[in-house]
Amino acid sequence: MVLNLQLRYQGSSAIAMTGMLSGAILNILLDPLFIFVFRMGVRGAAIATLISQMVSFFILLCYGSTRKGNIPIKLKHFSPSVSRYVEMFKGGIPALLRQGLMSVAAIIINHFARPYGDAAIAAISISNRISMLVTSVVLGFGQGFQPVCGFNYGAKLYSRVKKSFWFCVRFGCVVLSVGSIVMAVFAPEIIALFRKDDLDVITIGAMGLRLQCISLPFTAILIMVNMMTQTMGVALESSIVAFSTAGAFLVPSLFILGPLMGLVGIQAARPVADFASLFVVIPILIKILKVLSIPDKIQPDKIREAARPAV
Repeated sequence: MVLNLQLRYQGSSAIAMTGMLSGAILNILLDPLFIFVFRMGVRGAAIATLISQMVSFFILLCYGSTRKGNIPIKLKHFSPSVSRYVEMFKGGIPALLRQGLMSVAAIIINHFARPYGDAAIAAISISNRISMLVTSVVLGFGQGFQPVCGFNYGAKLYSRVKKSFWFCVRFGCVVLSVGSIVMAVFAPEIIALFRKDDLDVITIGAMGLRLQCISLPFTAILIMVNMMTQTMGVALESSIVAFSTAGAFLVPSLFILGPLMGLVGIQAARPVADFASLFVVIPILIKILKVLSIPDKIQPDKIREAARPAV
């Protein structure tokens, strides 16, 4: 994971993608081989995952770090520093909050859904996975935005940061809006792809998917603000954004709407939490955009002139 991120931040996105995809595809191919052909069951799945992860690791390490222009991985470069660890800690806290709270929220959702039976748990899990699949397109786009944001913010080219941010927000809103319309219209058919013979799962899952479609287009701005603040190194604002979007409003919404509205309330908790997060994120975005309104220290055309070879 570290090698993948390092290569992406150096501009070697193709190599990073190749390394991760090769392991994922290999895992898909090896799983049935070890599980069914070699009859190794769960142990076979574990071995397949181990082999796939090792292949990804060596591709990223051997090819990525030795490619001309990339930072080589050498032991002599290891130089522990408290200040560096503090910077990494500050940059990683938002991601820790986001991932940790999402895991806690998933546990609480299953806890609330359990009284309604296995069909409810299955339906909620399926609808959440489907919406996450659509959202992952914007997450990937946001991860591509982070190096652009970091390079230009470090170079004090604030106009580029704002321009790329708004481009990503518009793109994300369009993608999620189209995805929301498709999922809302074909919700029963989409859920049926996973449990076509279970009418309860289809009915509950379709309702949950349609409820999530209400707020899904607005999550583009939540994702991009999270990415931007984390990359800019504004630890407090980034942590607040991550905390609010990951579970700060979702968990209370579950405890309030679950008892009041039953299963529908549990499914409505996520879109309600998304809209509540906007009231926290938008003031932070306004504050960040004011900072980025400072004129660029170096004009882009000056950079191009300096990069031209002398005649």
